[in-house]
Amino acid sequence: MMNLDSNWDVVIIGGGITGAGIFREAVRMGLKSLLLEQQDFAWGTSSRSSKLVHGGLRYLKEGRFFLTRDAVRERERLLVEGRGLVTPIGFLVPVYKDRGPGRWALEAGLSIYDLIAKRRQHAYMNADAFVTEASNIDRKGLVGGFHFFDAQVDDARLVIRLILEGMADGGTALNYTRVAAVGRNKDGRVNGVTIEEVHAHQTLSLSTQAVINATGCWAERLHPSPEKNRHLRPLRGSHLIFPARVIPVNQAISTIHPTDGRAVFVVPWEGAVIAGTTDLDHRDSLSLEPRITEDEVAYLLDGLHALFPALDVSAKDCIAAIAGVRPVLSDGKCDPSEVSREHVVWADNGLVTITGGKLTTFRKLAFDALKAAKPFLPAAVTPDEEAPAFLPFKKQPASPTPVSDSLWETLYGRYGNGAENLIKNSSPAGLTRVPGTRILWAEILHAAANEKVHHLSDLLLRRVRLGLLTAEGGRDYLNRVRHLCAPVLGWDAARWRKEISNYKDTWRFAHGMPGKYANSRKTLKSFFFNMGKRLRRHVA
Repeated sequence: MMNLDSNWDVVIIGGGITGAGIFREAVRMGLKSLLLEQQDFAWGTSSRSSKLVHGGLRYLKEGRFFLTRDAVRERERLLVEGRGLVTPIGFLVPVYKDRGPGRWALEAGLSIYDLIAKRRQHAYMNADAFVTEASNIDRKGLVGGFHFFDAQVDDARLVIRLILEGMADGGTALNYTRVAAVGRNKDGRVNGVTIEEVHAHQTLSLSTQAVINATGCWAERLHPSPEKNRHLRPLRGSHLIFPARVIPVNQAISTIHPTDGRAVFVVPWEGAVIAGTTDLDHRDSLSLEPRITEDEVAYLLDGLHALFPALDVSAKDCIAAIAGVRPVLSDGKCDPSEVSREHVVWADNGLVTITGGKLTTFRKLAFDALKAAKPFLPAAVTPDEEAPAFLPFKKQPASPTPVSDSLWETLYGRYGNGAENLIKNSSPAGLTRVPGTRILWAEILHAAANEKVHHLSDLLLRRVRLGLLTAEGGRDYLNRVRHLCAPVLGWDAARWRKEISNYKDTWRFAHGMPGKYANSRKTLKSFFFNMGKRLRRHVA
């Protein structure tokens, strides 16, 4: 870090989807751009989402037409520009005579959805036809249902690809580097930042006239809300992940929870099935890994039992849980599910803060933030809103170990131009899958060697999703991961022991079952001990 240039056109704080999107567009504009993230890239909500790139059908019911319009348009673009990364997924919505929205209300919403997308993508089925698509669904009171399309994504890979393409075009991005202070001159204008590398405790002062605060739930730590009585309200959304054999669906299914009437869903993803989501005020420290609670587990299981009464799904079937914290601006007076997900932008003499918004509309957030920063940038530059989000898709080059066209598309979607080297440097064994997943062993090695991995949790929870798709966070594969990645990570035996121990503690705390739903497992004392050390280091 000490070799870092001292002058920057723009410094972006926050390595989630919003910061990554801003960074990619700033680099494309020719700005000398620096992205800083105090944890790992996508550490927060951007690796813990519902994995959906969607229009937000429920927002139509709430009257937020423009939010749905923007989201559907972005979904359509990303399906083309993010080929292999953003993929279409079929959705089923049952219609019951005694609960949930009726046929004609859903028909109206889906017709608007299609109108925005400029193509018809939904159809109604009677009860018999619907059951052939969702054989285990509750049939009591079922009168039919709809089929339509949305899209899904590996959220963390979306963030990493944006950052890596920005770096390939000349930008600089650092994880585990926090901004200790934003400097201002005597007139109150931003003139720099002081940054700290959180592991080595090195500090450095940098000059810049423009700082973009894209830190999500942390945003008010750098800039308090200028709107009276409206502040960031962290809301937690939690999910359970099951093996596909436990909930055998080949399309997503959305329905209404029997307790509170909220929309809940199951979504096939990466060979597993995600069930979600909750929507609750998050009252724990933002510095701790968010985790699902016993009440949330019970709530999600109740929803699954209502939707699939014959499957007898239980917490013991669960592979992992994920919990993310959404940044929304609120006066605190309404139910969490009623709070608007629209983003806000505040500009203050060179410090531009952007928060809120949806994963799907990350490019709109990026453009709005950069437009607000324009008066503080060194040149009259404007983002190109028509440019594709990613580098164009390439066909698989000739290789001694070619893969199928479908696998190449997936790898290119995940790694962009890095997919060519991934395959070129892989043995035939490396191009086999980790049992029970769609992850190639070669992906683990490639990510370890090329994607700024500092800790084992970076690798197994965000670069590849082994920790979410296999039992106990991939416990049975840790020795092979060590053997595979030791040559490129350069960790000695003591460091590997520490990384594996810390990873297991993190997984148990943030992704295992809580309280009465937990299986027999080790104590969490070491997790809190290590987290305490990190917190003390950050405030020192």
